[in-house]
Amino acid sequence: MITPDYTLFLQLANFLFLLFILNILLYRPVRQILGKRKAEVDGLQHSVSELEGKANRFAGELEESMAKARKTGYEEKETLTKQGLEEEKAVLKEAATASGERMGQARAEMGKKLLEARGALEEELSLFSKELAEKILGRNV
Repeated sequence: MITPDYTLFLQLANFLFLLFILNILLYRPVRQILGKRKAEVDGLQHSVSELEGKANRFAGELEESMAKARKTGYEEKETLTKQGLEEEKAVLKEAATASGERMGQARAEMGKKLLEARGALEEELSLFSKELAEKILGRNV
């Protein structure tokens, strides 16, 4: 069995002295370093969360501006398509009018030439019929 004597007090004093020295030389500096590291990590985490918030806001703003740009582009496309269709209709109408006028002129010219040809043929018709009759009959008529 252990008998308490004066060495117990010496060992206890030695232990407390060593604990005091280790606390000053080892434990406090390590705790300070760990505390600084924790503060730095917390600060960095706070900075990261702020930057993530900013990035999310910028992403939202970017998405909004992209949606507006798409909408504007679609509206411009529709406007240009409508204008193109209107211009196409106008050009087709103009072409139809011009071709109608040309067709009318061509018909009028063809009618005029037909009348001229009929007139010329009618003038020569009596001559041709007389010649034909003479050839068929074999004598002058």
